[in-house]
Amino acid sequence: MNQNEVKNISSKYLAICPLDGRYSEIGEALAPYFSEYALVKNRVWVEVNWIVFLIENLENDILKDFKDKKSKILEIFKNFSGEDFTRVKEIESITNHDVKAVELFVDEKLKENNMQKLISYVHIGCTSEDINNTSYANMIKESLNEVWIPEAKKLIEVLTEFSKKYADIPMLAHTHGQPATPTTVGKEFAIYVHRLKNSLNNIIQIKETAKFNGATGNYAAISVAFPDEDWEELSRKFVEEKLELTFNPLTTQIEGHDYMCHIFDGIRHFNNVMLDLVRDMWLYISKSYFKQIVIKNEVGSSTMPHKVNPIKFENSEANIDISNNILVGLSNKLPVSRMQRDLSDSSSQRNIGMGIGYSLQAIKQAISGLKRVEVNEEEISKALENNWEVLAEPIQTVLRKYGIPDAYDKLKALTRGKSISKEDIKEFINSLDIISNEDKENLLKLTPKSYIGYAEKLAKEID
Repeated sequence: MNQNEVKNISSKYLAICPLDGRYSEIGEALAPYFSEYALVKNRVWVEVNWIVFLIENLENDILKDFKDKKSKILEIFKNFSGEDFTRVKEIESITNHDVKAVELFVDEKLKENNMQKLISYVHIGCTSEDINNTSYANMIKESLNEVWIPEAKKLIEVLTEFSKKYADIPMLAHTHGQPATPTTVGKEFAIYVHRLKNSLNNIIQIKETAKFNGATGNYAAISVAFPDEDWEELSRKFVEEKLELTFNPLTTQIEGHDYMCHIFDGIRHFNNVMLDLVRDMWLYISKSYFKQIVIKNEVGSSTMPHKVNPIKFENSEANIDISNNILVGLSNKLPVSRMQRDLSDSSSQRNIGMGIGYSLQAIKQAISGLKRVEVNEEEISKALENNWEVLAEPIQTVLRKYGIPDAYDKLKALTRGKSISKEDIKEFINSLDIISNEDKENLLKLTPKSYIGYAEKLAKEID
């Protein structure tokens, strides 16, 4: 392939990563949070807020002259543009240090606004990781709150709707892949609502933590320059009040990334519950318990015209796998740093957006798949009618009530590995002279469709 071949092709079709190409909708949704541009902009956000914080909290001859310039300083971030980003990258090409490039960019902006005297306070007392860890914490926080969590909630909303809509539709259950005690379609969806809600709530409760304590986490340089200040308390105030993150008081040069691991493990758990859902849907479709809605101009197979494949659920499954592998890798890597600091976490963190992005793609595909199916009541009803042997369980349970010790064995002999008809079950029930007429009548009324216990109630109670 040469440049002439591809000069008229959209860049998204030349992307190596699907999140920037085939799934560019996902890449575009997360670009404001995890792109190189976003990282640089967040670094600028931290640097200018630190200057403003010092102006607000320190009393000295230099800073006092800028008390009425705080809004102007913050404009360096608020007005940050593509042109500004390009300038930062130009500086970085000389410094070969991405955070130092941001510091020098802020210096330039202060000069442009006749605030040269303030330049010595840019990045004062900081190490690069003070800027990086706060930037990543904010990027993760905002991406979850504004993109990933709302999409996860949409999935739960669709499943909640299905739970109530299909609450009273009986369905043959399967344990070990074999016919088992019937349930209802809605109750099975309600289970996923319950599980995904719990998983999501666990993620929401995790606080994004950040440190701002200098080269090896001891406030050493800044405490020498300003020995009369309580820098631990000022750092806490900056992180929690100015940046609206959660303060980590005890670190090496880097923030330990433990909260990131908790978030990534939380998303991975959410992914795995979703994986259980999409695989179940794939199996239910294969059993014809669900019909897929036909989209007129779509093609299911290049050679078999009749096919409507469950590709949305398969796509979701594949992207869950990719997301989990990235998230596990990050969760394993990020808490480990040699002595007080090594740089391996820096490269690793640049892949956070991919781990979250593939999860987001999986959620969207699961939602899309669910919206393309409808219950096949005829097939579900047929499966129930063909499996009267599932009533062996309630019959032997009633017999146990009467103290019959071999009740299980009696029903095992009648039903195990056999195809049992309605008539076989009725005949057996009628032969049970030991049970009361009331219990006998209740058993005779029982059918695979009605043997659902509290399933309908449980499905309708979900919210």
